[in-house]
Amino acid sequence: MNSLFWSAVFHTRDVDITKRLDYSSAIAILGFSLIVSILRTFDVRVEAARFMVSAPVLALVTTHVLYINLYKIDYASGLAMLLEIYDFSLYGRYFDAYSIWHLATVPLTILWWSFIRYDAEFRTSSLVKKSKTKAK
Repeated sequence: MNSLFWSAVFHTRDVDITKRLDYSSAIAILGFSLIVSILRTFDVRVEAARFMVSAPVLALVTTHVLYINLYKIDYASGLAMLLEIYDFSLYGRYFDAYSIWHLATVPLTILWWSFIRYDAEFRTSSLVKKSKTKAK
């Protein structure tokens, strides 16, 4: 079968709702990660300060999710999106622009989750040390 057939099969599975859910969840993860990184970097412990940091980011994320779901999906937001927009037919019956874009995100995912694991281990060990110090 030719490459246009396989490209057509792939893109028929990507419907409007899956595209919107994909982008919305990506935005939510980025927003939550930004909040957590700010709170952890500056060691914000006061509840009012946590709210003051979180509220604007949550407002921005909510506004953007509503915008892309109720108004239009904005494709001009990143250089990597060019691979998703510049759709070319399958290369060697396996790869098209969209699949290469997803492949390009794999190293970022691995890097992100290795950071999350290291950060969780570091945070847990510091809390255990603090609890042992207070127990003495």
